Amino acid sequence: KKIEAESRKMLLKKTKKMPLYETQTLKIYNSLSGEKETFKPIHEGNVGMYVCGPTVYSNVHLGNVRTFMSFDVIFRYFLHLDYKTRYVRNITDVGHIVDDVDEGEDKIAKKARLEQLEPMEVVQRYTVDFHEILNAFNFLPPSIEPTATGHIIEQIEIIKTIIDKGIGYEANGSVYFDVVKFNKTNHYGRLSGRNIEDMLANTRDLDGQSDKRNPQDFALWKKAEPQHIMRWPSPWSDGFPGWHLECTAMSTKYLGNHFDIHGGGMDLKFPHHECEIAQNEACTGQTPVNYWMHANMLTLNGKKMAKSTGNNILPREILTGDNTILSKAFSASVARFFMLQAHYRSILDFSDDAIVAAEKGYKRLMEAMNLLKQITVNTKSTIDVQAWQQSCYDAMNDDFNTPILIAQLFEGVKYINLLNDGKEALSAADLQLFTKAMNAFIFDVLGLEDEKESDSNNDKLEGTVNMLIEMRKQARDNKNFALSDQIRDQLITLGIQLKDGKEGTTFSVQ
Repeated sequence: KKIEAESRKMLLKKTKKMPLYETQTLKIYNSLSGEKETFKPIHEGNVGMYVCGPTVYSNVHLGNVRTFMSFDVIFRYFLHLDYKTRYVRNITDVGHIVDDVDEGEDKIAKKARLEQLEPMEVVQRYTVDFHEILNAFNFLPPSIEPTATGHIIEQIEIIKTIIDKGIGYEANGSVYFDVVKFNKTNHYGRLSGRNIEDMLANTRDLDGQSDKRNPQDFALWKKAEPQHIMRWPSPWSDGFPGWHLECTAMSTKYLGNHFDIHGGGMDLKFPHHECEIAQNEACTGQTPVNYWMHANMLTLNGKKMAKSTGNNILPREILTGDNTILSKAFSASVARFFMLQAHYRSILDFSDDAIVAAEKGYKRLMEAMNLLKQITVNTKSTIDVQAWQQSCYDAMNDDFNTPILIAQLFEGVKYINLLNDGKEALSAADLQLFTKAMNAFIFDVLGLEDEKESDSNNDKLEGTVNMLIEMRKQARDNKNFALSDQIRDQLITLGIQLKDGKEGTTFSVQ
């Protein structure tokens, strides 16, 4: 890899283009140290990044989209800086228990039973949904997207190694990781700021945990009960791997025992990522990751999102407008722009007022970009384009600070308006640099798309349907129910659902 990096640098020198990462100093907030640290990849010019992917037993929720969007922008920025980046994001399709304890019901198997499907039908359905949503939001695909079921052999081999090291033990066909024994030579809990003594003191005994030596021990392999659908043969029993093991197996297989970045949602810091560190260190004797990154949560109208309370909205429902939360449908780029207005480590509250405001900002940005195409050149510049461009880099170099970047881009919008009014001027070279930078940060790094044509079509559709709603209302007022029903039924055949309510009639596109 070192030789490869040097070869690439020599090639870039020959073409008179140095890699951008050599001119920028990137700092990343490391959850392990609790500080911003200067990013130094293990192999110069190369970045290895692993992000925990979805468990595919239901439609991907908005909080997941926000987390994956944060790492999509991080991936995009590494590529923009000319790093050769391997981004690995897994699919959890194994059907194990995804919880803080090792008991409970397998979510994929539960869904399969409720819908009378094979587990892999559930997996396929929601993996397709996941990809469709991420494509709609203009995510770049990861370099590798491995599945947990495709790496059962690797997981079994890791368990064997942990047992051989004396840190894993078998009990009635299941295998557990001995946290207390591991902690004698390592620090279990340092990522989440916990210590094992407090955890043991505050842990209540749970039914079904009698096979464990200690309450904090976690499953590496679980023996499958007769009713458990998804199972694989192993040296210990027919069963399935523990939740934490798959990410250890897939991250190390594709990035090595020691790699640059591991990311995920804040909720995964404990126990999932803590257990990953323990498994890796037990196997290799070294810390697996240099920079741990965690994206914060998304709330809805100031409260935690939950299906049980009705305070919930799916990404697809934002795009169709088929929900009771928002006043209308919003494009994927508007929703993306809204999310990137907050730093990835900050809690973000989603509401109708907030996304309406974001739509206005997004349209201002796109209008300015279209106006930029009409700007003419002058012989002398009155704007310091290089200083402005570096301010954009400074924002992203400060732990990928997208809200500060967006603020700098709106400084660029001010420049465009001043240029258009003839109050500022740019030379041909500076106009080229300015245009290139605006396009790079808006479209390549932030991943926004100009949806002007799409918005225009949406406005025309909305106007047409509202006209038909008014015609239907007049027909009902005139007691012409046949015409009223005909309008409703023909709209349904076109995939447009009318909803009558106290505030009047609204519509959604199916």
